[in-house]
Amino acid sequence: MIIYNVTVTVENDVKEAWLKWMREVHIPEVLATGIFTENRILKVLADADSGGTSYAVQYSCKDMADYEKYRDQFAPALQKAALDKFKDKFVAFRTLLETV
Repeated sequence: MIIYNVTVTVENDVKEAWLKWMREVHIPEVLATGIFTENRILKVLADADSGGTSYAVQYSCKDMADYEKYRDQFAPALQKAALDKFKDKFVAFRTLLETV
């Protein structure tokens, strides 16, 4: 199984709006692609105060071919929607993980 992990640091003044949007709009749109079988949002616990709150958003799919299909066919538009909505209020980096 492949886990597509997106770690996001969101400025505190928009974190509630971001979480609401993630739960009600973005994650349902990602799941509607039919690629991922499950997802979860985790809050990153850290000592450093960056002026923001960090989250790991994880999506699971069966194999790399499914992930690559998502990356190529769906990710650009979905990522653009996040940028359009929250502009410079967040930073994100992506990691691929494989269960062993």
